[in-house]
Amino acid sequence: MTSLRLRECPSPSSTVRGAQQEPSSCFLVPFSDPVVCCIATKSFLLTCWVPLAVLCARYYYSRKVVLGYLERAKLTDMGDIEGHYMKTPDSCLWVAVLEGSVVGVVAACALRGEAGTVELHRMSVDRHCRQRGVGVALGRKVLQFAADRGYLSVVLGTTAYSPVAHQLYQTLGFRCVGVTKGYATPGVSRSVPEQLFYRVSHHHYLMDMTVHKTNTHSQH
Repeated sequence: MTSLRLRECPSPSSTVRGAQQEPSSCFLVPFSDPVVCCIATKSFLLTCWVPLAVLCARYYYSRKVVLGYLERAKLTDMGDIEGHYMKTPDSCLWVAVLEGSVVGVVAACALRGEAGTVELHRMSVDRHCRQRGVGVALGRKVLQFAADRGYLSVVLGTTAYSPVAHQLYQTLGFRCVGVTKGYATPGVSRSVPEQLFYRVSHHHYLMDMTVHKTNTHSQH
């Protein structure tokens, strides 16, 4: 990936587009199973239509939650990248540029109230460029940022359902330290239908920078 470049980015236009994520839900409604539906309703017609209705509802509310999250992001830090990330030494945002196009984004920001800890967030890679080293390069940029400033740990949280996303963080050296079931996405109204049809697990990852430095030195 000799043509991949990472650079700081104070412009929100392309970065916000790169932050889009696929809506997902890991909550399986029993009636989505045709066998269960047939036994419960004793109706062939309902057996055909209820699973479809459930899947449509899951898609609709998942999409609604994710789009609401993105709108909130554009009204906060992603709408003023320079003000949130580029004006203090404790935060920064980078984009990955491949063949002239922005294909990824990641940010780092010191956690308030937790001295010595920086958070990796806003990690996103264009779906057409995944598994090409973009995510690893972005993650290493944050780790280098933390090492240069003497941070003791790097943390991140993710609701990603793809095993590939979790493998990325593990490849970088992060370890999962906890999982929150039924995670409430920030800014979401959490109406009853949203709680019913959109339920995800939030994984918490931690990187001990002292261990990371030791491993890095031993590799050299």
